[in-house]
Amino acid sequence: MTTTRSAASQAAARATGPEPTAVPPFAVISGAQVQRALAGREKQIVELVGATYRLHGAGDSVNPPSYFLRFPDRPSSRIIALPASIGGPVRVDGLKWISSFPENVAAGIPRASAVLILNDHDTGYPFACLESSIISAARTAASATLAADWLSRGRRRPARVGFFGVGLIARYIHTFLAGTGWSFDEIGVHDLSADAAVGFRGYLQRSGIAHPITVHERAEELIRSSDLVVFATVAGQPHVSDPSWFDHGPLVLHVSLRDLAPEIVLASTNIVDDIEHCLRAGTSPHLAEQRTGNRDFVTGTLDDVMTGRATVPADGPLVFSPFGLGVLDLAVGKYVYDEVARSGELQIINDFFHELSRYG
Repeated sequence: MTTTRSAASQAAARATGPEPTAVPPFAVISGAQVQRALAGREKQIVELVGATYRLHGAGDSVNPPSYFLRFPDRPSSRIIALPASIGGPVRVDGLKWISSFPENVAAGIPRASAVLILNDHDTGYPFACLESSIISAARTAASATLAADWLSRGRRRPARVGFFGVGLIARYIHTFLAGTGWSFDEIGVHDLSADAAVGFRGYLQRSGIAHPITVHERAEELIRSSDLVVFATVAGQPHVSDPSWFDHGPLVLHVSLRDLAPEIVLASTNIVDDIEHCLRAGTSPHLAEQRTGNRDFVTGTLDDVMTGRATVPADGPLVFSPFGLGVLDLAVGKYVYDEVARSGELQIINDFFHELSRYG
């Protein structure tokens, strides 16, 4: 493995388009490099995610259903493949391969791990492998932040935020909200793990939060005291079922997708990132569809809201349920690749592709 400016320059030059027959150099980008490329750039990533939703909404993408690899001997665990292709200025194909092993948390390591493979648009050759748990968290947080902005327009802007589930995703969502100008008078925290809740409160305090931070023992207390509710759990089935908890009409970022019972979904205005993707795999909206036999409870997608094809009411509970699209990972991953290439720090694997002569 080498890190050279000539190799990096060769990779950076790909932005102008290689010859169709050129085999691109293959690079490996570490989590540390990913983090450096994204640090402090929350506004840019939110804008990038918004632009990617528009490309996807306009049909300039390919985003097949995710494939879930499950294990009979490890029923709580899974590995998910998200293939995708995006056009526009990004012009890249690829695959995110992300695992979710909840038992990792008790062992002291993160639940999720991931890699992202980027494929060259013209040749199909993979040209980069990136550590992707950070990319996945960043694109998820950027999507949630984008939704918080657009879905609160025309409504009273939330002043009290509650985090239901306080792992890595919750931390990134808070970072992205703060990095795009959000501030709150109160912050609530709830998690089944008391240690996790205390740890997240400590993170918030270290980040300079001056307003009250309350750890709620009961889920109902958190929801009723929040104008913006962020669900970021590992729940596999609904565990919040009382619609009256939402009578105050909060904006709900239902990032973990399976927390809300169908009764709550059906009593709310529902916005998703992609209808076909979101209404599958036992998500709360999928369960609502199975109960009603239709999709009439879905108002539209976030892209519909951004382009004016759909509007949301000024009051009442409003739920954003993002399945998480592979095109978002590609867009953020390509952004990271370009930043690392420009820095001259690409780690090129020499001779990764070896048999390049058809006849030897």
